[in-house]
Order: sequence, then structure tokens, then C-alpha cells
Amino acid sequence: MRRVFYGWIVVAASATIVCIGLGSLFSLGVFLVPIERAMGWSRGAISTVALLNWAAMGLGSFCWGALSDRIGGRGVALGGGFLLGLGLVLASQAQVLWQFYLSFGVLVGFAVGAFYAPLTATTTRWFTARRGLAVALVSAGIGLGILIIAPLARALTSAWDWRVAMLVLGDLAWLVIIPVALLLREPDQSRVTRDDTARDAEQREYTTREVLAAPQFWAIALTHFACCAAHSGPIFHMVTHATDQGLAAMAAATVLGVSGLASIAGRVGGGLLADRFGAKPTLIAGLAVQAAMIFGYLFARDLGSFVALALVFGTAYGGVMPLYALVVRESFGEKVMGSAYGAVFLISTLGMGLGSFAGGAIYDGLGSYAWLFLASFAIGAMAVVLAFTFRRPPKMGGPEMAPQTPQPSERPGEAVPLLWIAPAHGGSEMAPQTPHRSSRPGEAVARLDS
Repeated sequence: MRRVFYGWIVVAASATIVCIGLGSLFSLGVFLVPIERAMGWSRGAISTVALLNWAAMGLGSFCWGALSDRIGGRGVALGGGFLLGLGLVLASQAQVLWQFYLSFGVLVGFAVGAFYAPLTATTTRWFTARRGLAVALVSAGIGLGILIIAPLARALTSAWDWRVAMLVLGDLAWLVIIPVALLLREPDQSRVTRDDTARDAEQREYTTREVLAAPQFWAIALTHFACCAAHSGPIFHMVTHATDQGLAAMAAATVLGVSGLASIAGRVGGGLLADRFGAKPTLIAGLAVQAAMIFGYLFARDLGSFVALALVFGTAYGGVMPLYALVVRESFGEKVMGSAYGAVFLISTLGMGLGSFAGGAIYDGLGSYAWLFLASFAIGAMAVVLAFTFRRPPKMGGPEMAPQTPQPSERPGEAVPLLWIAPAHGGSEMAPQTPHRSSRPGEAVARLDS
């Protein structure tokens, strides 16, 4: 019997961790009205927690991602799981607004940064041929978290209060994330090549400094920023907007759960489409549908229309999310994937925080979410335009690479080496390698005679 490829175990563990972590983060939208009523804080003040939440998560994604390039995903996930549980437990005991800012806004946000970007980077190291599907399944953990954690938080709040619900989520983070994180490991060459038959295009290796200076990085990062700024407000304020339109509290929370369920299908479908048609065209199509659905929220008034929008909107925003990791991996390679994608995710989380905060500020100022949806639609359309600017990544030996390899002879009959690979640790010369073996652990090289 063939053993299960361990990369899929890494995918399952990563998705579970992302489910608990991101589900807890998004549960703030469910807690918004109960906290407002219990504590007397305005929606704008509570939405500021979300802004801090996403800013801290973005900083955490970059820091944890860079750390994962050195120590791997397991240690990063263990540290994040401990801090997430601590932050939720402390937030459940907050008595004044600054305590809630510090515990849920900063500590929870920084802890959750240890999950999605670093574990996505770990997953990409295990796969080549089915990388899109693998990354999509990890990303599906976000939708699963919204589907499970939001109704759970709502039910616990209805049965007791918001403090008990948040305390339970903190305990759940400790009980689930820490044991599951022990299943994570980094791949070796044999395990990567056993599952996948395709090989990556040979390309230059970047340093973190070079990634941050590359135009392609900023094109990806700004597109991700606009995408998240567009959908974060509608997601975060979906429950409160639905209740303002007359839906019951549990029905409104279920609408958020429906969007989470749809996003799972969207993430998996987006990954499969990216494997077939490429990440860029799939991303552009998803961003266009997302913008259209945001505009549709201006006309939603009953449960049926909210559910229909949640299905399509969830599919769209879920479908685009794993594609950014694929674009980053294609553009900058494996070596700095953790820090490169962490930096992109850092910028995107600023968009998430801005959209969530803007929704609360707009509601406090105007008493309606209409201008939130109009602004989110415009920003979403901008994301579509930015995605068209993505370029193909440079290949090994292209014009951006300084050729240091021995030049093939122009004399007829003189043998030319079949394959040249740069030494793994910064050697000053290029050395000929056999075409059947990689010169670096974890790098698969295709057989030239197969």
C-alpha cells in the first residue's frame, strides 16, 4: 500500500491551524453589537480594534514569515498558538477600551500573523505540480473558520455573554493549535519529488532586500491591499448591516457563515483553476466578480438576497486569496518565500484594517453603510486594474541575471554541458551537474532523458 505523501498532512494541519486562528480573528464582527451594548463603546471605537488587529497581524506575518525561513513552520505555529490563546483570554477580561485594544487588537493580531502567510510558505515548499490546490486548501481554512467559529461565538454569546464566548475561543486555540502544530515539518528532496512530476522554471534567487525593491513585489502587494480593502468592510460589517436591515441576529450570523462556506469552495476552485489556466487570469476574473458583488449589497434587503450575495461574494473573495501566494512563489522563488509573502501580506492587512475601520467610522458619521459599499466597489475595481500590471517572472539566464557560466563553444563538434546549476551556498563559480540530481536539498530537477 502506498504511503500518504506527507505534504498533504502538512496541508491538513496548516488548514486546521488557520481555521482556528483566522476564525477567531473574524469573530470580532460577531462580538461587535454585544460589546457595544455591554460596554457602551461606539462601533467606530470597536472597529479601531480591527484596524489594530490587522496592522499587528501584518507586522506579525512579516516577522513570523522571515523567522519561518530559518526555523520552519512548526516553531512559528507553536509560538503563535500560545500567544493567540493568551490574547483571547486577556481580551475576555478587558474592563476598559485600551485593554481590549492591547489584548485583542495587538496581541491576537500579532499571534494570528504566525499562521496563514508562514504556513502557506511552508506548504509551497512541498509541492510543484499541485501547488495551487495545496495552497488553496490551506487558505480554505479561513473560510472554514468563518463557517465554524462565527456561529459558535454567536451561540456562546447568546447562551452566556461575550466574555465567556471569547474565553472559550482562547482555550480552544491552546487545545487545538499547539498539538496540531507538532505535525508540521519541512520537506526534504525525496519527499518533494515523490509527489510531484513538474519542476519550477529556473529563475534567479532573491534576497529579502531585492524582493522589497522589485517593481513586481509592489504590483502584487498593492493589488492585494486594494483587494482586501474592498472586501474587508463588507465582511466585517456583514452581520451588523444585515441586522440593521431587519434580519434576526442568528440569521445574520448565519449569512456570515454562508459566505465562509462559499469561500471554501472558491478557494479550492481558484487553486484548481490557477493550476490549469494560471494565477494571473484567475485572479483578474475573481477580482471582477468580487467588485460586482460588493456593489450588489446596496440593494440587499431580505434574507434571500443576503444569502445569494453571500454565496457569490464568498466564492469570489475566497477564490482570489490563495492566488497571491502563487504569484509571489512564481516571481521570487522558494528561498525567501516566507519573508516575501509575509511582506505582501503585511501590506494587504493594512487594507483589511482600513476597510473594517472605515465601515465603523462611516456608520457612526452617516448612520448607514451605503457609502462603505460604494467606496469598496471603487477600490475593488482598482484592484482589477492593478492585477493587469503583473509581469512574467525573470528566468535563470535572462537579462536580469549576470551571466557567470562558461559560454558554450561556437566551434562545430565541441560538446556543450547539458545543465548548469548555481552552487547552493554562494559559490563564486558555476559547476556542471548531472541532469539526474539536484545540487540543492529541496530543489527538484527534471530528468532530461525522460
